[in-house]
Order: sequence, then C-alpha cells, then structure tokens
Amino acid sequence: MESSIAKDENGRVPLSGMVADCVKRWFKDALREAKAGDVNMQVLVGQMYYNGYGVPKDAQKGRIWLTKASRVRSSVWKVGDKRPGYNASDSDSEELTEDS
Repeated sequence: MESSIAKDENGRVPLSGMVADCVKRWFKDALREAKAGDVNMQVLVGQMYYNGYGVPKDAQKGRIWLTKASRVRSSVWKVGDKRPGYNASDSDSEELTEDS
C-alpha cells in the first residue's frame, strides 16, 4: 500500500507526517463511532474539534458534539475543553479533588 504522506529528499516519510496521518485517521474513526451513537466517541470528537486535533479547530462543532453527549452523560462539560481522550476519571474525578 503506497502512502500519500509527503516524503523527504531521501524518500523517507518524516515522523511528523506519520503522526499527523494517524491523528487524522483517529478523528475519522472516532467521528464514525460518534455518529453511530457512542457517547464516549461523541465526547472525544468534541474534544478534537475544540483542540484542532486531527481536524481544523472549530469550537462550534465541538459544542455540538458535547451537547449530543451531554444528553446521556451530563458530566461531559467538565472535560470538553481538555486534551483529546482526557476523561475526568483519568486524574481528577470529583471524589479525588474533594478530598485533596
């Protein structure tokens, strides 16, 4: 399978190109699952839009996806502007921050 990623003068694909391609594919996969109704993927897509991660930054589209997810899980607004893939349970759930 031939890659469509730009190669350097030595015919090698730069790591940055590989990472950018992976991030774009991650967004496409997450978007497909979000459209199918997966709430976790709806949150992820919202985060990706907010951060411009794998897709051009678009806060309005980010809010749309977080709004969809919040209909099922109201806590999504706590993580909406976090890095893609961040979940409140990763490090700062309510139980942990209240006791700290």
